[in-house]
This record gives sequence, structure tokens and C-alpha cells, in this order.
Amino acid sequence: MDYIGNINYWDTKFKSRGESLLEPDTELIDNVDILSKGSVLDIACGDGRNSLFLLKKGFNVTGVDFSSEALDRLNHFVKLYKHEISTVKVNLNSENSLDSIGCFDNIIINHYRLPVHQMKSISNRLKKDGILFITGFGHKHIPDEKIKDGDLIRESDFEYLNHKMKLIHYNEYSDARGFFVTYIYKKL
Repeated sequence: MDYIGNINYWDTKFKSRGESLLEPDTELIDNVDILSKGSVLDIACGDGRNSLFLLKKGFNVTGVDFSSEALDRLNHFVKLYKHEISTVKVNLNSENSLDSIGCFDNIIINHYRLPVHQMKSISNRLKKDGILFITGFGHKHIPDEKIKDGDLIRESDFEYLNHKMKLIHYNEYSDARGFFVTYIYKKL
């Protein structure tokens, strides 16, 4: 995963960004009402486009990312907009990196394919009736120099959830950037 998992790429990218954020993901905007009220763990949160959107909607957000530059930017924007957030630098490739993070009412993962060892235990990070929201490049996306085949979200990624969670929403769509999928699960 040269693009998705390359810390130097992301630190450089976030360091060079200006004083504005990207807009929140449209799938999150369109489906925010599906989320449970309360807390959100934003995995691979970047500089916080979705975290800030959720803070403005009244959620208590914890953002995790492996990029210090991204988390610094997120904390800057949170202060600028007079919100509060908890941020944690986490290497999601480490086996137990989310074990001490706590339990949440919701988990969102935007444009990041969670490693299998994390996906196997992701439901342990959700409270009962909690929502898992995942969106990103999907199985029909044509891999390129940035998005490799191993970065694509596939239905098989969720096989570990089937006995603990129920799929409540699925969407797929294409735009100029490629092919995308959204999976929304509810913990049983």
C-alpha cells in the first residue's frame, strides 16, 4: 500500500495544504442520520474533514491517524471552530493498536481499507447497537499508481462481522476519481 499506508506521503501532503479543509465525504453527509447519537471513532481521520462535520452535528469525536501533520492540522481546525476533540496517533498496521482506544457509539472509516487483523476485532470497539460506517475505493475501481488492488474495499473484508453485525446499508457509485462503495453495519 504505497499510497494509502505511506506516512511520508501523507505528512508531506498535509504539511503543504492551505488553511482550508476538504468538504466532508458526501456519503457521510447523506447518511449521517443513520449514526447513533453520542461518540464517534474516526479511523484514519486525516486532517479532520469528517471529524469537524460530525463535531458540528453534536457528536463527541475521537480522531486517530498515523500522520502527525494530519493530527496537528485537525487540532488547529478544531480550535479555530471552538470545538473539542480527542486525537491519537495510531499505526493501524500494529496488531493491537486500537485495543486501548475504548468503545464508541459509531466508527467511521473513510478512504482507508482496515487491515484484516483490525477488521476481525472492530466490533469490540463498538457499543451495542453501534454503527460501523465504511466508505472508499471499491472492488471495481481500476488500480493505478496511487490506489493499489490491496487498497480496494471488498465484500470479503466484512466476513468477520457477519455473526456480530448486520449490514443495514450498501451503496456503490462512480465519479471522475473512480469506483466507490459504502457499507454501514449495526452491531447486534
